[in-house]
Amino acid sequence: MRSTIGVDVDAPPELVFRLARDVELWPRLLPHYVAVRPIEREGDGTLLAEMVARRPFVPVLGLSIPVAWRARTWSEAATCRLRFIHQGGATNGMDVTWRISARGGGARVEIDHEFRPRIGPWADFIDHAFTRPIASRTLATFKAIAEAVAAAEGSEFAAPSATNPST
Repeated sequence: MRSTIGVDVDAPPELVFRLARDVELWPRLLPHYVAVRPIEREGDGTLLAEMVARRPFVPVLGLSIPVAWRARTWSEAATCRLRFIHQGGATNGMDVTWRISARGGGARVEIDHEFRPRIGPWADFIDHAFTRPIASRTLATFKAIAEAVAAAEGSEFAAPSATNPST
């Protein structure tokens, strides 16, 4: 099973990549992420981490289901990609690729999930019940953050300038 979700962001792709690439910061940036706990770091820059997010169950009441998984993750700056290979648990073997590319003065962010469990219908259930809801919130939040940062960087208040040294 392969699924892709995506979003257009009114911010440069390099900014989106810079914000998203450090998964250890996700719990500070994403309100639905509870934790990203490093387990093992490799010399090649990969990180094995336990990730915990909340999947809305009854959003009106604020009820959510905690979802945990382990993934080996790394970023590829030259191509603005993030990679995750799930290891163990219900999503063992899931291969996730974030593709961040330029589009119309901004960025397009797409997340591909490839999952081939032993029991085929399991992949559809995981995708619709957990993967899409969590990934959609992740994309929406990074979109909002990147657009706010891009707007601030473009404003006169973002940094001191030669024309207005008091800022």
